Amino acid sequence: MYIGVIKEHRPDEYRVAITPSGVETLVEHGHQILVESGAGLGSGFNDSRYAAAGAVIVPDVAEIWERSAMMVKVQEPQPGEYSAMRPGQIICAFFHLAGAPALLQAVLDSGCVAVAYETIETPDGRLPVLAPMSAVAGRMAIHQATRFLERSQGGRGLLLGGVPGVEPATVLILGGGVVGSSAARMAASLGARVLILDVDPERIHDLSDRMPPNVVPLMSDRQKLQETILAADVVISAVLTPGARTPQLITRNMLKRMQPGSVVIDVDINQGGTLETAHPTTHSRPTYELDGVIHYCVGNMPGALPLTATPALTGHTLPYVLELANQGLQQAINNDPALCKGINAIAGHITSPPVAEAFGRPLTPVEEALSLMTPENFS
Repeated sequence: MYIGVIKEHRPDEYRVAITPSGVETLVEHGHQILVESGAGLGSGFNDSRYAAAGAVIVPDVAEIWERSAMMVKVQEPQPGEYSAMRPGQIICAFFHLAGAPALLQAVLDSGCVAVAYETIETPDGRLPVLAPMSAVAGRMAIHQATRFLERSQGGRGLLLGGVPGVEPATVLILGGGVVGSSAARMAASLGARVLILDVDPERIHDLSDRMPPNVVPLMSDRQKLQETILAADVVISAVLTPGARTPQLITRNMLKRMQPGSVVIDVDINQGGTLETAHPTTHSRPTYELDGVIHYCVGNMPGALPLTATPALTGHTLPYVLELANQGLQQAINNDPALCKGINAIAGHITSPPVAEAFGRPLTPVEEALSLMTPENFS
């Protein structure tokens, strides 16, 4: 199979979809890998390393789109790439379609097969591709909170962990999944007082058993959320329903009651965000101030740390890319329930229940959508 790897065009995105070692594995399985010249530079991989791994370096990105039966990306196709997508072409990326109506329509109009990394889900509920990026985002959220608490950045002027004789900052984390637990451990290691709110009693018990003593997991309800926000210097929203729009839990009135210079970080902005006041920002302009509160809402947080994030991502995406390339679309889907859940659209039909629900549009089961594809559309 011809597989394309191209530069990412989302602002401040420095990751690349596959490392040279990942390319080497695909080549060993008999596949032809077309890599856009310069695609890996942001992650520290030059063209010669890809060529040595067996890739063909192609300067013309249009040629890669045209020749590739499967495109492997990090971020979702950008508006300038919509016209390049075609019927039956497999596109693997973090799509976040529930929060992107224009992208969804472009995917449906193209007839491509959208494999959304964030909805690949194992039968036990794990999100194997999203998890490593969530771990990066959780740790990075604490780095950013520390930075933007500084007075020079508009923050309160607090050191997250305090010093002897001075109380540490209070960090409130919404959601105890991979992002939330990673953020909690990082904040705790710096000496902060950490509160985690979650609605799952089993998760609360698990967090209570394995978190450091300065982390306090609490059952979440609206009253507890309002109380803990008032006590927080930093709020990190890490609420996730795979593939679905994020519920808006924090209102503007809640945020108005926080101390001026407090910091809120909405990790879930790609799925719509948990804050009523949130809108996407970029690494080059990461924050804005509203009602005295610093908002950080960068959607591709791991993109700023490509030397960490790119190898971690490849290690978790490569098995699924290999399945699709080695077995073909239909057999790979039939053999792997986790991959099947990652299929968000086929041949102009929405196949992901959360995406269909987000827009009130018809849902087509994956098996039915596959049957609607014509033979020439199978990669």
